[in-house]
Amino acid sequence: MANAKLVVMAILVILLQVSTCAVARHHAKPDPGGRGGTPGVMTVNGFEKGQEGGPPSECDGKFHSNKDMIVALSTRWYAGGRRCGKMINITSKHNGRTVQAKVVDECDSNHGCKTNIVDTSEAVWKALGLDSNIGEVPVTWSDA
Repeated sequence: MANAKLVVMAILVILLQVSTCAVARHHAKPDPGGRGGTPGVMTVNGFEKGQEGGPPSECDGKFHSNKDMIVALSTRWYAGGRRCGKMINITSKHNGRTVQAKVVDECDSNHGCKTNIVDTSEAVWKALGLDSNIGEVPVTWSDA
């Protein structure tokens, strides 16, 4: 049992190292000046109809393409919809790359979503040069 846990941990470390070496697409750039932001955990969400993201987005009542640079924020950060349609900067703590994504939904902290979640489309992961199969990565975010 202990050996199996060690193997799993070793695989996760290797995946994290490989993901930080990937070349980013979609305007990924280093965090200018390392200004930081609010710490959070980035997860991957499906914003298309029939995917794990659930019903249409809170902001506009529509489904969205996972190829779009979009995000759902935890309830507190969603701020009652005040961030709807606004861009935020998301910076990977693994590689320092930053992208912008549009807030389109709430990750409801009253119904299972943790309070520190930046739930993004597959496009955001790719733009940051990260493998979404990792599941969760530390990020910082700020209003653009």
